[in-house]
Amino acid sequence: MDNTTPKPMPDRENKLPDQPEKKNNAAPPASAPALSAPEKKAPPRAKNFTLRAALWGVFLGLVLALTTLFTAPTLREWAFALLPDAKFVRDIHAADIKNLQQQLKKAEKDFNTLRTRLDRLIPRDHYLIINSSENQILVMKGATLVHKGTCSTGSNVMLKALDDRQWFFATPRGMFRVYGKIKNPSWRMPDWAFIEEGLPVPAANSPERIQYGVLGDYALSFGNGYFVHGTLYKRTLGMPVTHGCIRLDDDDLLVVYKNLDVGGKIFVY
Repeated sequence: MDNTTPKPMPDRENKLPDQPEKKNNAAPPASAPALSAPEKKAPPRAKNFTLRAALWGVFLGLVLALTTLFTAPTLREWAFALLPDAKFVRDIHAADIKNLQQQLKKAEKDFNTLRTRLDRLIPRDHYLIINSSENQILVMKGATLVHKGTCSTGSNVMLKALDDRQWFFATPRGMFRVYGKIKNPSWRMPDWAFIEEGLPVPAANSPERIQYGVLGDYALSFGNGYFVHGTLYKRTLGMPVTHGCIRLDDDDLLVVYKNLDVGGKIFVY
């Protein structure tokens, strides 16, 4: 019997053969870029709230001002009704009455001043007022109406000739005087009268230019070739159809001729 001690068997479970270490060839992870801290901004809601609050403040201020403006008289009347014997109410009443009296006195003074000036401008003798817009006449003496009638005034029409001459038929406006009074006037036809009818223009001294009985029984000259005279075309009275003169009916013309003297004033507007 062999007394040799048996050799122990290697522990396969506890001891493994040496294995080569695995080398990690992967590149190290790249470092992430550093992030800067974001800037702090005011919240948009805060800005909107501030702007909205300012707008509402302005709006409410306007509403309050307008309300006070329109209700102030009513509030004052309420104060007068609730506190009729209060001293400040009596003071306000007294101030209002005194102010009104001063304003009334000043208005009366201004009115009297204007009336005096107007009276100085009104002629004392007879004068003629011509309303060229409504084609009406007024014969006046001072502030008294003597006669009212109908007239015809300028047509405000432009006439052009082939030789580039032109005429604008309007009644002049302003203050004029009677330069002359004529009975049974005749009319010396100017060039435009022939051109308007499509007729040849005669010589300046041609008898063809003279017409009788077309201006009525009377004529009053008020300057620059303009006359107050009668007409054969009575159906056109009240319309702007003349070449600048004032046409009247026979009865109206007689009143004007009798009442206006040479130098009498004619107002055209």
